Amino acid sequence: MPKNILFIMSDQLRFDYLGCTGHPHIRTPHIDALAARGIRFDRAYVQSPICGPSRMSTYTGRYPRSHGSTWNGVPLRVGEWTMGDHLDELGMRTVLCGKTHMRADLEGMRRLGLDPASGIGARVAECGFEIWDRLDGLHPDPVPEPAPYADYLRGLGYGGPNPWEQWANSAEGDEGEILSGWLMEHADKPARIRNEDSETPYTTTRAMEFIAGAGDDPWCLHLSYIKPHWPYIVPAPYHDMYGPEHVLPAVRSQAELSDAHPVLAAYHQHRFSKVFAREEVRQRVIPAYMGLITQLDDQIGRLMDWLEETGRSDETLIVFTSDHGDYLGDHWLGEKEMFHDPSVRVPLIVVDPSPEADVTRGTVSEALVEAIDLLPTFVEVAGGAPKPHVLEGASLLPLVRRQDVPWRGHVISEYDYSSRRAQAILDQSPQDCRLIMVHDGRWKYVHAEGFRPMLYDLKSDPDELHDLGADPTHESECARLGEVLNRWARHPHSRITAPYDAQTGSGAEELELGILIGFWDSHDVDEATRNGESGN
Repeated sequence: MPKNILFIMSDQLRFDYLGCTGHPHIRTPHIDALAARGIRFDRAYVQSPICGPSRMSTYTGRYPRSHGSTWNGVPLRVGEWTMGDHLDELGMRTVLCGKTHMRADLEGMRRLGLDPASGIGARVAECGFEIWDRLDGLHPDPVPEPAPYADYLRGLGYGGPNPWEQWANSAEGDEGEILSGWLMEHADKPARIRNEDSETPYTTTRAMEFIAGAGDDPWCLHLSYIKPHWPYIVPAPYHDMYGPEHVLPAVRSQAELSDAHPVLAAYHQHRFSKVFAREEVRQRVIPAYMGLITQLDDQIGRLMDWLEETGRSDETLIVFTSDHGDYLGDHWLGEKEMFHDPSVRVPLIVVDPSPEADVTRGTVSEALVEAIDLLPTFVEVAGGAPKPHVLEGASLLPLVRRQDVPWRGHVISEYDYSSRRAQAILDQSPQDCRLIMVHDGRWKYVHAEGFRPMLYDLKSDPDELHDLGADPTHESECARLGEVLNRWARHPHSRITAPYDAQTGSGAEELELGILIGFWDSHDVDEATRNGESGN
């Protein structure tokens, strides 16, 4: 069994923007090499197609419905089991280098008398991670403290009140003026910062520093990159590595505009969708997005070479994935948040150095897997048994080692759009802004509270261009998947304080305590005692 876990997550990386997943132009040889060393799961889905809820599901092994953090900035309630809780009790350090998007439940902590500055308080406030270097990106003005990356840039002479924005995420004009990387017209220009000082190389260096000083105790390092998430700007030499000739045509049809589901029609009105509907924007932005990915790939190569040189590769389980995708204009949408594959489907590669995994090296699995499967996998690697009353995913190790185990027939993802303009456009009450996807590998069904469902047949329509949810000939398919959703919703998501088998219904413990419920006389009590039963 591997001793350590290197859990790599990139932010907003589409499943199909890697060489190993079929992109015809992008250069990702080092991530492709990981796929050749391990197993690539081709049908991996996140439990919510937006940063915060997706990550909270990955870090808790639970669906958003269960952990309650349903949108960015919604705190993960105090008391939720996290990756750190599960692994720490197995003797494994759980450390963060990079992004979590965690928002602490400060109100809950105050109610329970937990000081966020205390040892336990700090762990609760940081999603159970021991913080090595937190870099969530998107530093507003003023830069929040502590800000190790901003301090690092200042120490290198990058001046200004916000070096993250003014250097790492801005370009420079012909007259020396600062051109904001937030504005997509500047995506073809190099960021002002030197490549080696930008976010992705910095985070890689910090991760290597942790590993080098970690000692002999087992660790799980969450190396969480903030790119290729916007702003879409990248330093030289990556800024012009790709051009308009490398931009694939948008996957969209006029019918998606003229006959859109009400929720999708509302999303088409969002600013980020309107801008990506313009082809000149896609031609300018997507090459920068691809450059950010290749920069990430080069840093993965740097890290993998170092692990090999220092003898750590053979003792480390490596996982590479993303928290969600990016529409980039597909389906007339920008950002993420809906349930087409470019948004909700992610790359997932697992490299298990164990000899038992040799049988799957370089293979591709078609199993339907969920991001919540990662934490049960890590628990098993750490030598524990996943708690089924807490963890809602399943360990991937049997698939990695090609063991014959039953596997799920569908995946679930959820989204709450109450914080988006779509809520006002549709005049929906915030509590009704709920979308839930059920995908069984062929059919993708989306429940939309207050509206008809969406339905796609990925066998005949792999690009998801034709919504069949209003077609009467597909009512039976909608009903079938609707019942799958209902069964999932009826599952006891909230019972996490006692295992399901803690009470089996025999009632024998009641007799031992002298609690005599349902007995007529002492003969009934004697018989129940002999049979190990109770009368309840």
